[in-house]
Amino acid sequence: MLRPVRHLLRRLLRAAFPTRAPLLLALLLLLAPAAQAQSLPSLIADSLSVDGQTLVADGNVEVFYEGTRLSAARLTYRRETDHLTIDGPIFIETAEGEILTATRAELDPRLQNGLLLGARLVLDRRLQLAAAAIRRESPLSELTEAVATSCQVCAGRPPLWEIRAARVTHDEEARQLWFEEARFAIRGVPVAYIPRLRLPEPGVSRATGLLFPDIKTSDRLGIGLRLPYFIALGDSRDLTLTPYLSPATRTFEARYRQAFFAGTTEIRGAISDDDLMPGALRGYVMAELDLALGAWTLDGDLQLASDRAYLSTYGYSDADLLTSALRLSRIEEDRMTRAEADYFSTLRTDERQRDLPPVALSFSHERRVALSPVTRLDLGASADAFRRTGAGRDMARAGAWGALGTTRILPGGLVAEAEARLTADAYRIDDGPDQGFVTRAQPAAIATLRWPLIRASARATQTLEPIIALAWSETLGTSPPNEDSPYPELDEANLFALSRFPGEDATERGWRLAAGLAWTADMASGAHIRLTFGQILRPGPGQDPGAAFTASSGLAGASSDLLLASQLAFPSGLTLTARTLWDEATGFGKTGAEIDWAAGRVDLNAAYVWLPEDAGEGRAQPVAEWSLDAAYRINERWNIRLDGRYDIANSQPARAGVGLGWRNECVSVDFSLTRRYTSATAGPPVTDLGLSVSLDGFSTGATTPVAASACRG
Repeated sequence: MLRPVRHLLRRLLRAAFPTRAPLLLALLLLLAPAAQAQSLPSLIADSLSVDGQTLVADGNVEVFYEGTRLSAARLTYRRETDHLTIDGPIFIETAEGEILTATRAELDPRLQNGLLLGARLVLDRRLQLAAAAIRRESPLSELTEAVATSCQVCAGRPPLWEIRAARVTHDEEARQLWFEEARFAIRGVPVAYIPRLRLPEPGVSRATGLLFPDIKTSDRLGIGLRLPYFIALGDSRDLTLTPYLSPATRTFEARYRQAFFAGTTEIRGAISDDDLMPGALRGYVMAELDLALGAWTLDGDLQLASDRAYLSTYGYSDADLLTSALRLSRIEEDRMTRAEADYFSTLRTDERQRDLPPVALSFSHERRVALSPVTRLDLGASADAFRRTGAGRDMARAGAWGALGTTRILPGGLVAEAEARLTADAYRIDDGPDQGFVTRAQPAAIATLRWPLIRASARATQTLEPIIALAWSETLGTSPPNEDSPYPELDEANLFALSRFPGEDATERGWRLAAGLAWTADMASGAHIRLTFGQILRPGPGQDPGAAFTASSGLAGASSDLLLASQLAFPSGLTLTARTLWDEATGFGKTGAEIDWAAGRVDLNAAYVWLPEDAGEGRAQPVAEWSLDAAYRINERWNIRLDGRYDIANSQPARAGVGLGWRNECVSVDFSLTRRYTSATAGPPVTDLGLSVSLDGFSTGATTPVAASACRG
């Protein structure tokens, strides 16, 4: 049946188009992809007729050409005008994903340029623009008497929002929309008139222009409006400028971002003239840098604020210690080099900046030499220094160390490890009662014995591992003041370590024995469980008075507290970690627990911490606090967020916040309420109320579209 029809079509075409290359080559094919593969237009219709120089396709017309598909009721091609006259209903989908509908159209044979009447343009299947007429001159489309919306349009009822304009110009190459004499309406009620407006089309991730404003209410700053303006400086750079105005403040915020070939940087800041500190300019600046320089990595942070209360008052940060740092590092298979410079700035009301060592410098280099498959030699050198701006001790240190270690598998599956280490340091101390030049050497050794016992079954693989570690060290020379290790703490990471001090100044002396037990279970279901128990015993005094452990560290005395630690991870995304110290005389010591749950609809983090009273760590009373940060997606439209911190020891909240989000196919609304009750920084409690409304459809970083609600009669 198909062959006679094709034969008839060829005869008709030869009669209508005697020349060799007609502008529209109409082929009646049932399989359109075959015609597309030949880069030729194909046409399907219920009937086809030729009258002189005119070809008419009638009934269920389908045209395919270079990725563009056209559907219509009737199509007429006149060779003398080289145009298509198309009667609707018309449906056109371009290769770029644009959709056009119309009642009537005059187009060129390539289906690119021409005029569409009673037309509608749909971009990214989200934003629709209806117009009395659309004139296309590629790459521009001009829409007259246009209405734009991404909301569901139902008969007899205006959409939730719409933009009406005398003329809209769509630039396909720039992916921009220009509105002239635009009127923004909500449910048909005009609320704003904008003479000229430019917006990106859906799917554009970076486009210069005004972003959607935020309304922010604070009990200290009043009701304010933030108007962010985004500037794309290129493919890899952008700048966002945000005026923030309220009855109590005039603030200007800025953010700069740049992506390099091998790194990124971001700078944020603000400057404010407010009524809280009349006559004084307030502000902050924060920056991050991450850059790969061949085998080296350069990263850094900058954190500065004009006064103690600025960040918390404006809601930029809850930090009470600002750290600026610049780090240069190189890590290779057998060596590591690291240099760092830090500057610390306190915002706490109970600390003075001059009492801190704000400027700190450090350098370290380590290298490992494999002497045999089971023996290694580790060598290292390091230096560090800090300086206080006011009265107080300043110190500088330089040192080197070497360690010879071995690991062997003994009969019965025992794993034996041994290491001998020698460390030498020289200190320069200024501006203190103990100023001068001191040197110190420390020989040390540790031997560790592990016996991993494994039991496997169809349900789980379990490992029971008893561990003991015998260590010894001695200090030769003069011990310096302890500046970098004031608060050591027993945990599962240092239970079997040679030293429990995190820094270089303090050292352990004498013999100590660490004994513990680790049990691990890997379930067939994907769950992972690990429990660790351990304690440290010292036959002698343990350490010299200058390097004494604090009472709550769990390390003081001839025997340490008992360490109990657990880690549980489930395939559902739920993770639980907990650690506590137990002493027979005082009961539970420092305790911490944390729950993380990341599931399809749930994102939860909850933590609990308990710190007993300890004058050595500056706590005149116990600290007990829990914190919560949770989000729950009720459905594709609604989500709720909760966050808070509660001071159990003082029976009072420290922070509370709630957020509620709602979105449909065309609008996203986000509401937040935050109350900071207490703060280590200056200033009274602050309550912030935020409201953000954005119109989906003009997208920068679009989220997953929400299905539109069905129209109801």
